[in-house]
Amino acid sequence: MTEGVAGLDGVAGLGSLDDPMRQRLYTYVGEQDGPVSRDDAAAAAGIGRTLAAYHLDKLAEVGLLTISYARPAGRGGPGAGRPAKLYRIAATELAVSVPPRAYELLARLLVESVEHDQSGTVRDAVYQAAEDTGRRMAAESGTDLEGTLRSCGYQPQPGPDGTIELRNCPFHRLAAEHRDLVCGLNLRLVSGMITDQTPKARLRPRPDRCCVEIRPQR
Repeated sequence: MTEGVAGLDGVAGLGSLDDPMRQRLYTYVGEQDGPVSRDDAAAAAGIGRTLAAYHLDKLAEVGLLTISYARPAGRGGPGAGRPAKLYRIAATELAVSVPPRAYELLARLLVESVEHDQSGTVRDAVYQAAEDTGRRMAAESGTDLEGTLRSCGYQPQPGPDGTIELRNCPFHRLAAEHRDLVCGLNLRLVSGMITDQTPKARLRPRPDRCCVEIRPQR
C-alpha cells in the first residue's frame, strides 16, 4: 500500500533540505535499493527513531519522499503486527528559479528538433558534443570518475566487481518521452568522462536506474 503525495513545491522542498539532518536522511534513503524503514534511517543517521520519523515525514510532506507500508519479510497473518512505514525517494525533480525559467521547454524543443532531422546529422553532432562535454568535465573536475559523475547529477553506486551503476538519470523527464535519443546522449556523455581504458560505459536499461552502466574491461 502506498500513500500518495499531493505534489512537490520547489521552495518548500529546498527549505526542507536546508536542515542538515533532513539532507542526511534524504541522501541515505536515495542511496538504498529499496524502501527504508524508520529504524534503518535512524541507525544510519545516529539519531533516535522518533526524531528520524519526524524528519522523514516532513520530507514526505513536501513530496521529496514517498511512503508505503509493508510487513517485514517472513511475517504475516494474525499476530504479525502492524505493517512498517517505509520511505523511498520520490520520482520527482526539484528545481526553483526566480523569476521562473523554461529550461525544460527549451530542452524539449531541442530534442524534438534532433528527432525531426531525418539525415541523422544533428543527432551525430549532439552525441559528439555530449562526449566532448564529458571529457571536458573530467578534465576540469579535478576528481575521480565518481566525483565527475556526481557533478553532472548522477548518483554512482560502485559494486564489488568494479561495476558502477548510476542510480538515477539526470534527464529523467526527457528520457521518459525520448528514450532512444536521451539514452544515447547519456552513453556518450559518460563515455567522455572515462579518462582511462579500464572501465567502459554500456547501455543497460533498467527500471529506476540510468540506462548506462560502467563495467571494467574483461
